[in-house]
Amino acid sequence: MSDANNSAESNICPESEECAAEDLFGFGDDLELNRFDGLPFSSRYYELLKERKTLPVWTVRCEFEDALVNNQLVIVSGTAKTGRGTQIPQWCAEFCLSAQYQHGMVVCTQTSRQQAVDLALRVADEMDVNIGHEVGYTIPLETCCSSDTVLRYCTDDMLLREMMSDPFLEHYGVIIIDQAHERTVSTDILLGLLKDILLQRPELRVVLLAIPPFTNKLLSHYHSVPLLRLEPPSPAEAVHSHSGNKDYFFPALRLVLEIHRTKEEGDVVVFFASAEEVNCAHSILRREGTRLGAELGRMVPVVLCPGRVGLPTALSDQSDSKKSRRVFLSTTQGEDMWWAAESVNFVIDTGVQKKMVYNPRIRANSEVLQPISQCQADTRKQLSGPTGKCFCLYQEDSELPAEKAPQILESNISPTVLFLKRMEIAGLGQCDFIDRPDPEGLMQALEELDYLAALDDDGNLSEMGIIMSEIPLDPQMAKALLASCEFDCVSEMLTIAAMLSAPSCFVEPPTGMTHEAAQCHRKFQHPEGDHFTLINIYNAFKQSQREQYFTSQKWCQDYFLDHSALKTAEAIRSELTDTLNRIELPISEPCFGTKSNTHNIKRALMAGFFMQIARDVDGSGNYFILTHKHMAQVHPLSCYGAQSHKQGLPEWVVFHEYTLSENNCMRTVCEISPQVYIQMAPLYFFYNLPPSESKDILQDMLDPDASRKCEEKQKDIPVSNQDDSGCGIGSQTYDRCVIQ
Repeated sequence: MSDANNSAESNICPESEECAAEDLFGFGDDLELNRFDGLPFSSRYYELLKERKTLPVWTVRCEFEDALVNNQLVIVSGTAKTGRGTQIPQWCAEFCLSAQYQHGMVVCTQTSRQQAVDLALRVADEMDVNIGHEVGYTIPLETCCSSDTVLRYCTDDMLLREMMSDPFLEHYGVIIIDQAHERTVSTDILLGLLKDILLQRPELRVVLLAIPPFTNKLLSHYHSVPLLRLEPPSPAEAVHSHSGNKDYFFPALRLVLEIHRTKEEGDVVVFFASAEEVNCAHSILRREGTRLGAELGRMVPVVLCPGRVGLPTALSDQSDSKKSRRVFLSTTQGEDMWWAAESVNFVIDTGVQKKMVYNPRIRANSEVLQPISQCQADTRKQLSGPTGKCFCLYQEDSELPAEKAPQILESNISPTVLFLKRMEIAGLGQCDFIDRPDPEGLMQALEELDYLAALDDDGNLSEMGIIMSEIPLDPQMAKALLASCEFDCVSEMLTIAAMLSAPSCFVEPPTGMTHEAAQCHRKFQHPEGDHFTLINIYNAFKQSQREQYFTSQKWCQDYFLDHSALKTAEAIRSELTDTLNRIELPISEPCFGTKSNTHNIKRALMAGFFMQIARDVDGSGNYFILTHKHMAQVHPLSCYGAQSHKQGLPEWVVFHEYTLSENNCMRTVCEISPQVYIQMAPLYFFYNLPPSESKDILQDMLDPDASRKCEEKQKDIPVSNQDDSGCGIGSQTYDRCVIQ
């Protein structure tokens, strides 16, 4: 840092009522230097400064800086377009600069990786510094920081991962949790652990940014802390539907076309329930847009889904509304994260969301359609500004939940429990959750970790559990990857883990190209199952990168594969390889295609996914899942779905994912032998399986002598007394005889 930084004023806010930015950044009228890099300010800095001062958050600047000096924790309540996510981190950076970074730098978490990058770029521009130097960001698989970084944006899960090596976050003097109201699992864990960290580090400052009414819950959780309320922008005129929102999809599209025909200026935002609806709407609007008259101008549909690979930057680009109108199609996640554009004048709110809710009893997600929360509805009404309109496709008197449901109550918390067990080793106390996880879900998570040998007899992390916690994968996949070290198939398991962690590599084909896409994908299909098909695709992708006569992008396009998804898988595989090297685990040479390698891959998969086994009970594709006795089918896009008419379906399979929905499909399926299952599954898990014919078959293989004795004993017992015997015909008594 420059010498100018060392002369920074100790007082954050001057005693005068006016808190001018020039007082904080400048050194007089003759020369104004940037205290962060020691260079003179550019003309763009002053242009942006003029814009910044119009944001609602600037009305509480002095009040915020006083609260930050005198309190460990500050809560700021503000909706979208108040400037909370860009201005408050800069003021916190000035606070750390005034203390000459004795206690660390500033970190600001986001729930979206795209938002972390966008905010870092914007703030670096406003502070008149270079991105990657004084201001940086860290998102999964990408870091843009340096030793000079004083303000870093990151996703909430990356800050949690950082706690593995720095449990008390001692690199930071100020920690900002933005979008706390989104209630992601990682944010809720941070909110719980920071309560204990603040007790251990009295010099640390924590700032929580959220929207009401969640700020009231934060106040009750942290008790006597200052709360700063930002004046929200005036909401748009809201127009509600007179009927229910059961049939919302096509009315929303018709409304888009009607708005476009009015020739009123402004872009349109449409909120749908799911990404599938967004993609469908995009196709329909593109087709309909070509039929509109030239006098109406172009209508450009733009997909904006959080977490979408290659999110377009069109939102921040101001379009010429006289020539074209953009129609942003989004989902329900993070309504306040995209709206840097001032061109939005119309919002269409369908009022529903499609969510995946985890059921611990059956270890599966259920697809649920439910109404959005009231705070989501209020946020959407403010996105178009006071001069716009918000069309709500639900009745005005509809009863909406007050706030979003915490994801920790709707997710599989096995990874969470594994992480918290690791934090206990690091010296952190219990995580004080705002909303405690469901006891049934917690017990299921502990049981699953016990089955995976991640816990010892006292319920603490075992040596295996400690190693599993180092690997950035779900516990089951982490255990499978560790098992591959024993079975000499690490290279192949790294590929499988990377491909399953990345977005789907299959592109939805254009209209009329479904058959051609299926033909292309069939070239990669492997007779042993979908896991092996993914290895074929990845290996072919790597081969295409070495070709001289065409690019890998062109190759992906020809085979209807997503290039960005495969690049993500490549980056994940590299990160996992580095992790295994860091913890000094052996990585075997690839030998994909040999009979022994195929057998070893299946053994490694079974070591982690023995809880996800199914059997075809009638030879027609009706699979019985042993753990919860549900029936399911193989997904149509599976290699077995495509080849079932030729070679039949396997009797026993292991699957990666099962979702309770209209068709109850298993995704990513691989054939296994029951003998391998018996070899790899822990006996106490097998004995805890509910009684079934499939379990009986496995029991016969496991202990044929006991089964034969039981059958002979049944023959000798009179029919009238069979119900009273310990080895009766009923499944429950049979289970008692054989297993015990």
